[in-house]
Amino acid sequence: MSKIEVDAIDKQSGSTLTLGGSGTAVTLASGATQTGFGRTGTVDWQTGSIKTSTFTAANGEGYFANTSGGAFTMNLPAGTAGNIVSVVDYTNTFQTNNLTIAPNGSQKIGGVAASDNLSTEGQSVTFVYVDDTEGWKNVQDSTSNVTGNPFLIASGGTETTSGNCKIHTFTGPGTFTVAAASTNCAAENIVSYMVVAGGGAGGTNHGAGAGGGGFREIKSPSTPYTASPLDGYATPANRITVTAQAYTITVGAGGAGTPNCSVANSGNPSTFSTITSAGGGKAGTGNTPFRDGGNGGSGGAGSSGPSTTIGSAGTGNTPPVSPAQGTNGGTGGTDNASWRSGGSGGGATTAGGSTPPGPSSPGPSAAGGAGATTNISGSPLGYSGGGGSGGSFQGGGASSCGSGLAGQANTDNGGSPTMSNAAANRGGGGGGAGSNQPTGSSGGSGIVIIRYKFQ
Repeated sequence: MSKIEVDAIDKQSGSTLTLGGSGTAVTLASGATQTGFGRTGTVDWQTGSIKTSTFTAANGEGYFANTSGGAFTMNLPAGTAGNIVSVVDYTNTFQTNNLTIAPNGSQKIGGVAASDNLSTEGQSVTFVYVDDTEGWKNVQDSTSNVTGNPFLIASGGTETTSGNCKIHTFTGPGTFTVAAASTNCAAENIVSYMVVAGGGAGGTNHGAGAGGGGFREIKSPSTPYTASPLDGYATPANRITVTAQAYTITVGAGGAGTPNCSVANSGNPSTFSTITSAGGGKAGTGNTPFRDGGNGGSGGAGSSGPSTTIGSAGTGNTPPVSPAQGTNGGTGGTDNASWRSGGSGGGATTAGGSTPPGPSSPGPSAAGGAGATTNISGSPLGYSGGGGSGGSFQGGGASSCGSGLAGQANTDNGGSPTMSNAAANRGGGGGGAGSNQPTGSSGGSGIVIIRYKFQ
């Protein structure tokens, strides 16, 4: 880097003196001073001297003013053209305890010979002395308060907000990434969550209803909303305290429907961190040896059969957790020429219904067990309902939470020909089919929702 030394310069009207060239720095020797250039660019911030009481500013300096202990004054220096002074709210308390800016003598601030107050939280200002007419002019004023975020910061899934809470919804596999844990309050790192597994598939040939997917939820005290009756916060093992890392999310698929008289499929599990919800149990079909319901989050129901081979109910809450993630399925009725019907699948909060054995006349089949309703997403929705049972005359209804699928009646005896799969991302069990349906209904896929305080 080149260096130019100038000892003396003759004053020449209209002349221009250029120091250095492109890319060349011009510096002053130690102890030297400059005049005439002004200083309208930046200040030297006095980080080693935080101001807590009245003081007089110096040209070319910036100050951090701490008014948390009370209001005080910054006296501006006697200004000459090009002088510059800056100040910033050190503790974000200007709105409570103002900082007064006072000019020197009769000099002015913005054309007025009077003091002014800084009263906005987090405010920072820069003054430049222009001339005696306007005095000190504020050339930069930040009224926004840019601070570090003391709350939990995370990303992943579909992100929405509800009040002071952020909600991450995963309808398929994904990653919940925590960029920073809360430093505001350690308890805020205990997140609320709901983990719902996929529901089982319904049975065929007067088949049974399948079990809803396992349902697990905790509501952290820092995230107010109306939780389901299965809120497991009281059990410490259910709580997840997140740290800055990535968490793999698994969302279980519903059990796929299978052809008539073949074994049905159970649902698939969903996971978040240490929490796993089991897939809903498969439903029994009206065909030996597939009449028994399967175990799972909620149990699948048994199908109809001869008096000695009625399908047995699947067991819910398998494997066991507390609170229970689901209930048992129902049992099927006796098979006879006039009426055939399987049981209904278990739901998150209510067990599946059983069909009375040996009816002498047509009657209703069993509705699916009720699921669980929670507001964790910001609105009340039901999850993990059991599938209704299929029968010769009338299919059983869907669960009361609307997330199971109604059983299908046998169309040969005047039943409805309509059949559909359980709703996606609600964890409902598939309904049982009548004898004329070529494929059993599929269970609904699961879902994972995570909620925490973000502001």
